[in-house]
Amino acid sequence: MKRRTYSRTDAEELNVFPAFTDLMTNAFMILSLFLLMALLQAQFLNQKLQAAAPIIIDEQSGNFKFKSGSAELNTDLKKYIAKEIIPSIKQIAKTHDVDFIQVIGHTDGQEIGSVGNLDKMLEKVANREASVTSLKAGSNADLGLMRALAVIQEIKNTNQFNNLDFRAYSAAQLYLPSGELASLDRKNNEDRRRIEIRFIPPGKQQN
Repeated sequence: MKRRTYSRTDAEELNVFPAFTDLMTNAFMILSLFLLMALLQAQFLNQKLQAAAPIIIDEQSGNFKFKSGSAELNTDLKKYIAKEIIPSIKQIAKTHDVDFIQVIGHTDGQEIGSVGNLDKMLEKVANREASVTSLKAGSNADLGLMRALAVIQEIKNTNQFNNLDFRAYSAAQLYLPSGELASLDRKNNEDRRRIEIRFIPPGKQQN
């Protein structure tokens, strides 16, 4: 009785393991590529949804100051906004999803001691129907809001941010630059007078 034998050709045809290994290797490489792309996309989206660091315009630098009780922007401050603030806002708007931009005015604790007119004029100024210089502060809360509006108007006058929503707020004399609640202090203090520009991402809860 003759033994049954297989030719070499038949054996090679039955050996599918190398082909299966190649298939699995290719599949693993494709899966790894898709996973890498998903991780990069998630990282990019996470970066866009994170709030950018705030921009602080303060008097401590010595380059510009608000006049006492006034929201008028001097020449140095206008130049600083044009050369530093506006390019920074453009860059942040490109790299982050921004729902709106908060502009917050902070004052020191000096008392204003006069009668304000914001109740009569505020809406006109916010709609750019009147200048901030037409406003008169009756309190530090008024003054902080006026200075925030002045900065917003200066930025918007460039017509470069028609698709961005700017909102003016006042913190008056309540918070120190560290974020801590300020104690009673009625002295002239340029360290506390500042404008804070914050970039609020979509869905961010505000306190």
